[in-house]
Amino acid sequence: MPQPEKSLGNNLPIIRIPGDGRCLFRAVVYGACLRSGEPSPSLSRQRELADELRAKVVDEFIKRRADTEWFLEGDFETYTIQMRKPHIWGGEPELLMSSHVLQMPITVVMQDKNSSNLKVIAEYGEEYGKDNPIGVIYDGYGHYDALLKSSTAYVQS
Repeated sequence: MPQPEKSLGNNLPIIRIPGDGRCLFRAVVYGACLRSGEPSPSLSRQRELADELRAKVVDEFIKRRADTEWFLEGDFETYTIQMRKPHIWGGEPELLMSSHVLQMPITVVMQDKNSSNLKVIAEYGEEYGKDNPIGVIYDGYGHYDALLKSSTAYVQS
């Protein structure tokens, strides 16, 4: 079953992602599938791919511990144990590690509160190229959805 699409003011369609604690990972794997030319993943496939990505992201944190430990909140061991749980929200550190795991750039946008424009708020994995990044939209309150267009269409402010 296709996922609901919603167009923002600048006609960028977003794919609504379930808010089940996996939204960041679901949005990223959705974009990775599209970027790789694969069909849009079903909800069950999204969940499976999101959980696989989450496990690889935590493994990447551990592999890069010397470089990542300082920017994680709290104790590293506790953080990585918690992050393996499917209901724990991901954020900027997980986006960065996702770009390394997938070896793809990821662009995060937010809708400007004063207009219908989107602005790029973060870019990860630029060392893997800048063309056709995975696009996710952050709502400002802890939820991520997937975007269908490349970052060249985003309005930066």
